[in-house]
Amino acid sequence: MKILLTGANGFLGRHIRSVINADALLTLGRTEGDVICDLATDIPVIEAPLRTVIHAAGLAHFVPKGKKAQEKFYNVNLKITQNLIAGLEKSRFLPQSFVFISTVAVYGVESGSDIDENYPLLGHTPYALSKIKSEELLLDWGKKNGVKILIVRLPLVVGENPPGNLGAMIKGIRKGYYFRFNEGLARKSVVSAQDVARCIRDNGQAEGIYNLTDLRHPTLREIENVIALKLNKRILKIPKKIIEILGKFGDYFVLLPINSPKINKLNNSLTFSSAKAVKYLNWHPKSALEDLIV
Repeated sequence: MKILLTGANGFLGRHIRSVINADALLTLGRTEGDVICDLATDIPVIEAPLRTVIHAAGLAHFVPKGKKAQEKFYNVNLKITQNLIAGLEKSRFLPQSFVFISTVAVYGVESGSDIDENYPLLGHTPYALSKIKSEELLLDWGKKNGVKILIVRLPLVVGENPPGNLGAMIKGIRKGYYFRFNEGLARKSVVSAQDVARCIRDNGQAEGIYNLTDLRHPTLREIENVIALKLNKRILKIPKKIIEILGKFGDYFVLLPINSPKINKLNNSLTFSSAKAVKYLNWHPKSALEDLIV
């Protein structure tokens, strides 16, 4: 029986693919893979018996502008999951288990400490809402069809050339327009992409919902210093007052790389608990910053 991986060519998908025996793996992609299908528009044809599905496909790492773009972003992300399970239902055999890559964005919070899996899902962005609805869909589908559902909620994911906010930080430090303010003492949860990949490989038959972090929650200052050292760059500092003024300009001029919400996010500590994963998934990750390759 095979393991089906969607999003195999994405940032996290590549890491998952690297730790699973190629003979056991089927990949699904829009333009390349063992199964060719654009899940945003089509239902895949899956002919091999599956032990596990690992669903890592989806839109992320950019903010859609305008109501129509936001609706499209939400609909596409949810449709990807709907079409995937429709394809599984049309196949001769349903998988024994299904692993879904979710996000801590589902909690919808900008600050907090050791937030666990019982926290209410208050996420309101198109990305967070699409993950919340996909989680609900899969949990209901798994219950009805006897398929074990494992959901992993991830914070900032570290690896080579990471996307999203971490990628933007690296780019800003490299090009010299990233500034530290308030001493960079806010703590953030991070996790190594390789640790996530190994956890999924080793727990593909588990079920439940788990936050995965590296358990250390480094400060922004620690993250910045690792990047700066690897790039042989200095972290520039700027007075808090000036940053706040620039943020207000960024609220009105969207082309600027900073705005008030981004400043607030950088100012606030936000960490998540992985105690449940330690207890039930044998989760013993290394420091994610060891895998930070710029």
